[in-house]
Order: sequence, then C-alpha cells, then structure tokens
Amino acid sequence: MQSRRHHLKSLVLASMVATGTMTMSVAALAADTIKVGILHSLSGTMAISESVLKDTALMAIEEINKSGGVLGKKLEPVVVDPASNWPLFAEKTRQLITQDKVAVIFGCWTSVSRKSVLPVVEELNGLLFYPVQYEGEELSKNVFYTGAAPNQQAIPAVDYLMGKDGGSAKRWVLLGTDYVYPRTTNKILRAYLKSKGVKESDIMETYTPFGHSDYQTIVADIKKFSQGGKTAVVSTINGDSNVPFYKELGNAGIKAKDIPVMAFSVGEEELRGVNTKPLVGHLAAWNYFMSIKNPTNTAFIKSWSDYAKAKGIAGHKDKPLTNDPMEATYIGIHMWKQAAEKAKSVEVDKVIAAMGGQTFTAPSGITSKMDPNNHHLHKSVFIGEIKADGQFQVVWKTPGPVKAQPWSPFIPGNAGKPDAPAGKS
Repeated sequence: MQSRRHHLKSLVLASMVATGTMTMSVAALAADTIKVGILHSLSGTMAISESVLKDTALMAIEEINKSGGVLGKKLEPVVVDPASNWPLFAEKTRQLITQDKVAVIFGCWTSVSRKSVLPVVEELNGLLFYPVQYEGEELSKNVFYTGAAPNQQAIPAVDYLMGKDGGSAKRWVLLGTDYVYPRTTNKILRAYLKSKGVKESDIMETYTPFGHSDYQTIVADIKKFSQGGKTAVVSTINGDSNVPFYKELGNAGIKAKDIPVMAFSVGEEELRGVNTKPLVGHLAAWNYFMSIKNPTNTAFIKSWSDYAKAKGIAGHKDKPLTNDPMEATYIGIHMWKQAAEKAKSVEVDKVIAAMGGQTFTAPSGITSKMDPNNHHLHKSVFIGEIKADGQFQVVWKTPGPVKAQPWSPFIPGNAGKPDAPAGKS
C-alpha cells in the first residue's frame, strides 16, 4: 500500500512538472548553477571581432567548471546576440539581469554598446566586465574595465611614432569609425599632439560609418596629405571595415616605411581575411600579442587551439588565433571567479568589494592587477609590426605594467576628478 501511494505521488509530481504547474524543480536546478551572461555581437558588422570573445568566455567557463566551478557550483553561460545593434545591447542586458538572473555579464566591444548597457547595469545593480581598449572618460561602480585606457595604448603609440624608431612623424592622420571611441580618443590625441607642438594644419581627421567599405578616396587623400611632411596614420577603424581599408592600403602601394599606420582595433583576428604581405611593417598597439613568448602564453594558446578544434569553431579549428581582447576576456572571468570565492558570494556588491587588488598571471607575461580604486587593470603596453604571416613582431614595450588613467589629463576639466567610481562599495 505504501509503495502504491509513493508511486501515485511520483505520478502526480511528474504530471505537475509536465504541465508547468510546479516550478520547484526548475528553481532547484537553477540553484545548482550560477548563471553568467555573455553579451557579444554574433552577427552584423562587429561579429568579425566579437564572435571569438563569446567562444573565449565559453572556454574559460568550461575550464572553471572542470576545476570545480565557483563556490561549489557550475557556471551556466547564457549567450545572447545583440547583433551589432546598440539599443539591443541594453535590451539584452535587461533580459539577462531580470529574466535570466545572471550574476555577472561579460561583453560589449564598441564604446557605443557599452554606453548603451551602462545605465541598465547601474539601474539594476548588475555587473559588467568590459574587455576592450576604450577612450576612458568613464568610471562606474558596476563596470570593470579589463582593456586599455588611453594612457595604456593611444598615448604610448603616438610617442613611439614621434620617436626615431617609429619614423619621427610630423603630420598626423586620425582615421576612425564615426562613434564615441574614435572621436573621444582623437580628441585626447589632438590635445596631446598640440601639447607637443604639432600645428592644427598638420592634423587630418576623418571618420567613416560602421560597415564602410570604400576607402579609395580616403587613402588617396592620405597620400596627398603625406606630401607635406613625414606622416603617420592613427587608425581607430572598428569591425569589418578594417578589411577593405587594409586592402586599399595594399592596392595604393602605401608602405610602412613611407606612411606607417598604427591601429588600435586591429589584431590577429581582423588580419585573418587580409593579404598581409603588402602590410608588413604597419603597426598596432595592444597589451597582448599572440607572438609573445612565455610559458603562460604557450599554455593559453594551446588551451585555445585544443578548444577551437574540439568545438569546430569557424576559422579557428584550422588556424587558431589569440588576440588582446581574448586575453582581457579570459583575465576578467578568472578574476571574477577569484573575487566571488574571496567574497564567498556572487552578490554584486560583495564581488565588487573583493575585486580590488585581485591579481592574475596573464598570457602577456605580467601579473595583471585590478586597481583597488578605479576598476581598471594595470597593463603593460606593446607595439607590434605586422608580419607577412599575419602575426605581430613586438618592437617596443613598457618596462612594466602601467596604471590606467581613466580621466585623460589632456581633456580640460579632468584635473581633480575622482580615481574611484561614485557609489563604489
């Protein structure tokens, strides 16, 4: 009789679950995992850069789960595609926090996408790890910036181009995609160049829309401008527009020794679809290159190669590449794990409090440290020359990690701005 009652009870429970009248089992399942959001464009103009960050995040999550998870629970990734649509980033963020109940979000590439997400994470007290170099001029209690601030990329790059090793540039082309990151970075660079005695007439500033593909006229204008003196191009072109831009450089026969191009958003992944032989010697400034030799990077590249082959990741299963935003993504996820374990909680305010001072041995070869105040990593800066195989040869680096300056001293009114976000726990 007792066994029959038990059997009937099991049938009733099964029926309730099947009809949706009981949510306890679903809630219990959710309680057994910690959900984390992955917010990257898997379609549209930015997919060329962002798709691989989604896969890097999934690889890091898989590694963490294999080593026991976080606080004894497995991480459950929730992947969404905001499709290079900036307002959709905000909608997807709200969905991740309010519906999916994620503990943290790893994502965004462009600053316009981050600016779209920012008011949502602040309103809902969410947590975003942002893995790409940016223009600074921002601090938020709810964001950790694992990419470079301008003084960790843009300023050292211009200093290099001004110096003898970089060609002693006197004239400057500031070429970018038309949105907040290039415009603000170039505002900083224009002020910096003028502080170094560069005249207004020696600066050319040009912008193109996202997805722009015809660079013939712009490249012709650059060649004409360069006739007035030793010229360098600083490129903040983002996304798939880099492919036609670099192709046009090759078509026009612009050599690095004549007009060097220094890119801030072109790494190994963006060069994948380009014939790099005509581009040998052109430059990029990052905080990591795949070609850096050290045991940590060797292990990182092997992990990514094995993962890409096992998962059949397009492009990478045959030619695995790593790049700077991949490294920044990887560092951010592992630092979040460390902070959650230090806090013994994944509650946002407790994790924020535990993040300051976190360190992680980075593939770049340094011990990355999260600044205890400004939510930015201390990062080394590397300048690399494009090689014929699409890799970079490091030609210059800082002696050690550089502390981020989120508020550029070259922007009027920034002096005295706080080095910690308002409302920081």
